[in-house]
Amino acid sequence: MPLNKSHRIAILGCGKVAHLHAKAVKNIPNAQLAGVWSRTHETAKKFADEYSTKAFREIPDLIQKKKIDLSIVCTPHPFHREPAVLAAEGGSSVLVEKPLASGLEDCDAMIETCRKRSVTLGVISQRRWYKPVQRVKEAIENGKIGKPVFGTVNMLGWRDRSYYDSDAWRGTWDMEGGGVLVNQAPHQLDILLWYMDEIDELYGIWGNLNHPYIEVEDTALAIIRFKNGAMGNIILSNAQKPGIYGKVHVHGDSGASVGVQTDGGAMFIAGMSGISEPPVNDLWTVPGEEHLLSAWKKEDTAFFNTIDPAVYYIEQQIIDFLKALEKSRSPLVTGEDGRKTVELITAVYRSSKENRPVKFPL
Repeated sequence: MPLNKSHRIAILGCGKVAHLHAKAVKNIPNAQLAGVWSRTHETAKKFADEYSTKAFREIPDLIQKKKIDLSIVCTPHPFHREPAVLAAEGGSSVLVEKPLASGLEDCDAMIETCRKRSVTLGVISQRRWYKPVQRVKEAIENGKIGKPVFGTVNMLGWRDRSYYDSDAWRGTWDMEGGGVLVNQAPHQLDILLWYMDEIDELYGIWGNLNHPYIEVEDTALAIIRFKNGAMGNIILSNAQKPGIYGKVHVHGDSGASVGVQTDGGAMFIAGMSGISEPPVNDLWTVPGEEHLLSAWKKEDTAFFNTIDPAVYYIEQQIIDFLKALEKSRSPLVTGEDGRKTVELITAVYRSSKENRPVKFPL
């Protein structure tokens, strides 16, 4: 369904991932990239020239002069708070790249500002628009596996030194805010939380197995008990060559299981590599539906080969967000959803530091 009116969009932060958002906006009828801002003005000017728009030195000036409806924040995540708050204070709704922030204080500041200004806040989690991801959600909601009792995330990948050297902020606590938990895993963690209930308790550990030139973790594990009694397990790592997969599986009390491989082959790096393999359902034991896997894989692969997946799914999320603004409803991925992922990440760090399980809410 097309948008009903024109929307003026700003991009705040003009690094690698911002190019995907600019291309997505250009593809959407009734969406206009009206202006950009970046922490370094020369970067913003170069970006603006590439996408035929205007660079601004100050966010309030951009929001006011261009009458911005939606600001997409693409700065490194420790720096999400300031541009998001400034945009919201100017009356713009805000869509923030994942994760919402590096810490809960910043998440709460963005959520509260958007609430006070009566604007909408969302966080990028475009993998929710993958058809195999949606099939799992629909199967759970339709009771095809009974009550979900065990959910897992397994994401094994590889990041080499050139990746960490590609931006000054990567691999440091101050500039990145964490490692595999904060940067690579938020998509899969968001999907797990979308499928399962609220978390009651978590025990987590993290370590750096084979990246001595970075400060942050390359591997993290967690055991979860959800408030409804279900259990969860998370295994994340950037320490396996050459990069293997990301999977989210859910098992029901009926004995049936459903799952999705969101990422296969080498892991995607925005601005540095493409998405190498299509997302597919890799586990499906719903009685009478086991045979559907092969047909779905063929269908999903064929569709994947007709699109630019790095741009297409961001485009779908932006469209959903703009439709939410038109209809005065919540977007599929809200600011509160983004906070839940950051709370999970924070809990793993806290549990590892204190060597004990931590209770939710933090």
